[in-house]
Parts: sequence; C-alpha cells; structure tokens
Amino acid sequence: MSPIRVLIADDHRIVREGLRQVLADDADILVCGEARTGTEALAQVQALMGAAPQGDNTGLDVVLLDIAMPERDGLDVLQVIRREYPGLPVLMLSTYPEKQYAVRCIQLGAAGYLHKSADPDDMVAAVRKVAGGGRYLTDATAEALAGAVGRTGLVRPGAPPGIESLSHREHQVFRLLISGRTVSEIGAQLQLAPNTVSTYRARILEKTGARNDVELALLAERQAPAAGL
Repeated sequence: MSPIRVLIADDHRIVREGLRQVLADDADILVCGEARTGTEALAQVQALMGAAPQGDNTGLDVVLLDIAMPERDGLDVLQVIRREYPGLPVLMLSTYPEKQYAVRCIQLGAAGYLHKSADPDDMVAAVRKVAGGGRYLTDATAEALAGAVGRTGLVRPGAPPGIESLSHREHQVFRLLISGRTVSEIGAQLQLAPNTVSTYRARILEKTGARNDVELALLAERQAPAAGL
C-alpha cells in the first residue's frame, strides 16, 4: 500500500519540523515537501503533481496549509488549489480559533480545519481522514458550522453582523487591520490602492458595527475564546 504523501506549508520552521516529526511517526504517511510561503506552496503543489490531469493526485495526497502565510495567504492558496486540483484535499492549520475561521475555510473548499495545538493523534487522524476522501471536523468546527446559515457563512438569524459576514477580501483586510498594519502597508501587501483598502475598511466597520480599528481588535478578541467551547 502506497504511503499518504503530504506537503507541509507553514512560514515557521519550527512548526514545519514539528509537523514532520508527528507525521513521520506513522509509517503510512510520507512528508514529500515543505513550503514557507504561499507562493512556494503553489510551486510545490505544481511540481509534485507534475503533468497529472485534474483530479489525478499522482504525486501528492494531502496539503497541510497554514492560513497566515507570506506573499500569498493560505486562503488564496486554498482557492487556487481547489480550482486547479479539485481532487487534492487541503487541511487548514492555524492558531486562529475555529469560530473565527473554520467556516470560511470549509466554504472555500478545505477538507478540514485543525488548530496547531491539536493532539498528534488527532493530526494523524485528520490526514488519514481527508486522504481517504472524508472531511475532518473537530467538535469546535462542527459547532461553528452548525451556527452558520446559508451558503455564504452568514451569522445566525437575528444575530448582529460580524466577522463571518465579511467577504474573502474584506476578511484579509480585517486580519491585517487587527494586526496593526496601516492602510498603506495593507495596500502594499495585498497589491491594492490605499483608497481601495480604505473602502474595504469602511465596509468592515459597517458590517461588524465597530467604530474604529480598536473596536475591531476587541471584537476579534471576544470571538476567540468562544472557539474553545
């Protein structure tokens, strides 16, 4: 039986090494590549898949993909992989709470979502599950999905608009705003004009009900603890 071939994409070397060690303890899993940026992750996927037709995962079975990646973030990379290699499962990894990000990842086509602090046995189980064509959902992720409504991930009926109501691009800008980036810095990273970033910021404030960046950060903090439920 052929081993499950895995690509690890994370910008932190210590995380990649830790994941490699966890997976190496299972004889049926083979880490066949690593990437530290979103651009490298896509290049590795293309190289490992080679000239295989869409849906034929000749050289790769699972991608372990971090959300916060340099150059191109994990959500962008996820969408490219889903478009170019629809049969290749992607398991998202992050330190972000499930309630805040899992629903979005699943909607964009991820086969599962795992927190980086997950137990090693859960990590191996997740890889096996998605490699077999299944979807891996933790209890916290399942709860987040159950609380979402419709196909666009809107919040529960009657609840105030929040982070889950943001579009993908708005979500990117939101993450950078709460990390302390300026409008100019966000524009440079996302290759957007500053006035375009300002427009996205205005939409984010309107949808979340926040009045400024400080309140956005507080909103993110309030949602984070709930993910541990």
